[in-house]
Amino acid sequence: MVSKVLGCFIMHTRLCKIALLFSVGFFFLIVVTNNAIFDYPSNYAFVQHVLSMDTLFSGESMSWRALRDPTPADNSYWVHHAFYWSIIVWEAAAGILCTLAAVKMIKVLKAPAKVFNAAKPLAVYGLVLSMLQWFTAFITVGAEWFLMWQSKSWNGQEAAFRMFAILGIMLIFVVMKDDELEEA
Repeated sequence: MVSKVLGCFIMHTRLCKIALLFSVGFFFLIVVTNNAIFDYPSNYAFVQHVLSMDTLFSGESMSWRALRDPTPADNSYWVHHAFYWSIIVWEAAAGILCTLAAVKMIKVLKAPAKVFNAAKPLAVYGLVLSMLQWFTAFITVGAEWFLMWQSKSWNGQEAAFRMFAILGIMLIFVVMKDDELEEA
């Protein structure tokens, strides 16, 4: 009886890990579709304002960091788009890795613990890649280098921290070692 209950719990835990990975893949499918297709202008405007540093309360003291006046004839125009597309590609890569990890893990759902645990590296790569994006691109580069934290209208620090924390919690849960489905 205990063995059966334990096996059921372990199966549910494995399914929860897989469901979370599929949810990350689904999240990034929506994010990438919005950023690249449906809402490119408004999301690009966010990147443009952060890189331009045009809504900061500190004035011009740090403006030497800014990439301003984006026009097609100006190199910074292409830099803004390159930054934005690097974010989109980064999001797509993380989403693909998490989805592939979920597929790989579902294929070995009922396998011995050693096999199931060995199927997790793609999940780790996908979740960490996304965490690196939120921390590096948004919290470090956006908030600290381009001083996004000073902007009342173009500040994504809270959203970046929220995503970093959510993904970090998922990572901790996913990497927890899974036991055998039934006790020997």
